[in-house]
Amino acid sequence: MRPDRPLSVLFACTLNAVRSPMAEAMTRKHYGRDMRVESAGVRAGETDGFAMAVMNEISLDITRHWPRTFEELEFTDFELVIALSSSARRKAEEFFCSGRTRVEFWPTEDATMIEGTREQRLEAFREVRDGLLRRIRQRFG
Repeated sequence: MRPDRPLSVLFACTLNAVRSPMAEAMTRKHYGRDMRVESAGVRAGETDGFAMAVMNEISLDITRHWPRTFEELEFTDFELVIALSSSARRKAEEFFCSGRTRVEFWPTEDATMIEGTREQRLEAFREVRDGLLRRIRQRFG
């Protein structure tokens, strides 16, 4: 295990429906034996079908993901929170204002805002997924 790799990480976005569940699943797959990985949102949405589809393309199933808020977290002793939206960054800084939790901000496009054909929308979700995977590998080795 790398010395700069945290033992626990929380990915956070606005609705815990696309970006943070994707990041949670990919991080858990690659580093889950070495660290606790969870996700939460400022508000709870519904897991997006396009997110499920593009994660399935890389053999990761997020169909059972249950979106939740920061307040619904049972474990809150995270070493690191990676905020993927501005609202998640603000919430994380407020929620974890005392203690040892570090907050990193990885601004990540909200693929649900992309309009177009089904394929154009899927491509936007793939770009978010692939960008997150690059950042995860870069950050955690």
